[in-house]
Amino acid sequence: MSQSIDLPKVDDFLQELAAIQQIGSKRIAILGSRHVPITHQHLIELMTYALVLVGNQIITSGATGTNSAAIRGAMRADPNLLTVILPQSMERQPRESREQLEQVIHLVQSPENDHLSLGEASALCNQEIISRCQQLICFAFHDSQILLKTCSDAEDQRKVVTLFYFD
Repeated sequence: MSQSIDLPKVDDFLQELAAIQQIGSKRIAILGSRHVPITHQHLIELMTYALVLVGNQIITSGATGTNSAAIRGAMRADPNLLTVILPQSMERQPRESREQLEQVIHLVQSPENDHLSLGEASALCNQEIISRCQQLICFAFHDSQILLKTCSDAEDQRKVVTLFYFD
């Protein structure tokens, strides 16, 4: 009796294995919830700092919480290896984020999305971010619909996705 092998699944597995084992720098997107306990923010900052120290490029958005922690970590290690893509223009960002964002060298604003709700603009922004990365690290809650959809879309694009749940 012979077993059939599902070649697309084997192909996916081999691509993911190659991406995980890739030596050298990668473009890593870090996204996550705005509502993150301070201890988790410190861990995200430390992880991002370490990822940048070994030469990885970080792509994130400009929100408070997870993304802000990723920005802090990357800025400490090497600001040139950080790209922040905003869902809307700088003027639409929360006041507490603007000071940090003004220090970012590679900042992409999306004023064309200012007329959209933050949720709609964030979904579009996340799509732009995953189109630029090789790997996605995401911190979410089980009911974080936009983030979970982003992870699913990244997997569909054959990106390596690591999803951490806060709950």
